Amino acid sequence: MHPLDFGILFVYLTAVVLFGAYFGKSQRTIQDYFVSGKNLPWWAIMGSIVATETSTVTFISVPGFAYGNNLTFLQLVMGYMIGRLAVSILFIPAYFKGQLLTVYQLLGERFGSGVKRLASGVFLLTRSLADGFRLFATGLVLAAVLRAMPETDAIATAWLPGIDPTYSILAASVLVIGLATMAYTYFGGMTAVVWTDVTQLTVYTTGAVIAAVVLLGQIPGGWSEVREVAGAAGRFQLFDFTPTLTRSYTFWSGVIGGAFLTTATHGTDQLMVQRYFCTKDPRQARKALLWSGVVVFAQFVLFLFIGVMLFVYYTQHAPGEIAEFTRDGRLLTDRIFPYFIVRHLPIGVVGLVVAAIFAAAMSTLSSSLNSSSAAAVNDFYLPATAGAHSDRHYLTVSRMMTAVFGVVQMIVAVAAIWLSSRVVDEVLGIASFTNGLILGVFFLGTFTVRVGQTAAFAGILGGASVMLAVKLGTAVSWQWYVLIGSLVTFAVGWAASFISPAAPAEESALRRG
Repeated sequence: MHPLDFGILFVYLTAVVLFGAYFGKSQRTIQDYFVSGKNLPWWAIMGSIVATETSTVTFISVPGFAYGNNLTFLQLVMGYMIGRLAVSILFIPAYFKGQLLTVYQLLGERFGSGVKRLASGVFLLTRSLADGFRLFATGLVLAAVLRAMPETDAIATAWLPGIDPTYSILAASVLVIGLATMAYTYFGGMTAVVWTDVTQLTVYTTGAVIAAVVLLGQIPGGWSEVREVAGAAGRFQLFDFTPTLTRSYTFWSGVIGGAFLTTATHGTDQLMVQRYFCTKDPRQARKALLWSGVVVFAQFVLFLFIGVMLFVYYTQHAPGEIAEFTRDGRLLTDRIFPYFIVRHLPIGVVGLVVAAIFAAAMSTLSSSLNSSSAAAVNDFYLPATAGAHSDRHYLTVSRMMTAVFGVVQMIVAVAAIWLSSRVVDEVLGIASFTNGLILGVFFLGTFTVRVGQTAAFAGILGGASVMLAVKLGTAVSWQWYVLIGSLVTFAVGWAASFISPAAPAEESALRRG
């Protein structure tokens, strides 16, 4: 990278931190810190949803998927659209019946504080582990970009002699991203998160578009060559109707499994639902959610076509470079786009696109930190103290919890450097089936009357048991996990209600609601 590129990256990181500090001046209560006073415009919330849904792994992996496969990833995105419709109909109206700060407060009102704390605790554990490893994966991408520069290893060795440069560069990448994200989230709360997300969405989309234009310009035959070569290689295949549960990215696993996955992540996960709380009414929340689906679809089309063009460029015009992202005969598709960025983009553009990689990572991580703090304070600390302290006290605790979860995620990310890839994959897999359990409990609260706290606990236990068996003992694709987990949790909870029905007080409270 040229000094100009490093300058662009430095200016971007500094501006983001100062941005967060600016918004922190107007905060007086935890309502300001977590839901921005419910006065953010729907289009900003829409941009924040899209940015949070797009991590660095997406920015890099989706082009890699298209390079090595085709466009069948879009079948999953079609499921995302259906899931958004389900959330807008089933859940969003309930979010505006009271003054909620976390989605798990709804479970507390329906089933009692025990279920609320369990769901919130599962969220906190899953977020800390999964996003810690996501931070690690982001560090891998940044480290790969940095290591493409020959001087990086020498600098790392001079600063930390005796330590493998691979580890020190990766650890430094993790800490830089983690500290910058924690700083602006700590000061600015959800207002900074949302407006920074909008900025980051602009940055990484611009970076991707510029990279796509430069890439297409380096293919002599232009789009006609891309269409001819990629078409002959099957890279434009969109649908796969294979009837199997063991393969991902088929029409069935994408559309059905993706719909359930999005219903869970966008309807019952604090990470996403907290954004709806920042709007003034259900109409604004629905608008933000549904339009985010349109933008996400267009965004994935862009990333996939970048992957198709990379396939044409490297197989037809730079086959000698393929060895740079091949190890032991295996193509490392996640390294293809970073390699192209460093080797083939012009000075200045490299800095912008690396900043885009940062932006995609920070938008997801900042949301994770703020939503984790919201769950910890509102579902645990506030009830434990009976709201006896001042607004300033709870605001201070909220910021402290943001810092705590930031440190936890950085510790997880640094620890992951020395763990095997299999351990990383297993921990990341936690989110795939815990989302199904929580969605199942929300289904119990939405569609049943007789299910009480005991039956809900039984449903969670039954769903967790079945999902562990599916995860560890079968080859079923992860894209079916939320569907299986939610339906089993619902079925077991409903069946258990015939043995232990809801108490009369629970039923009457539900009917009144």
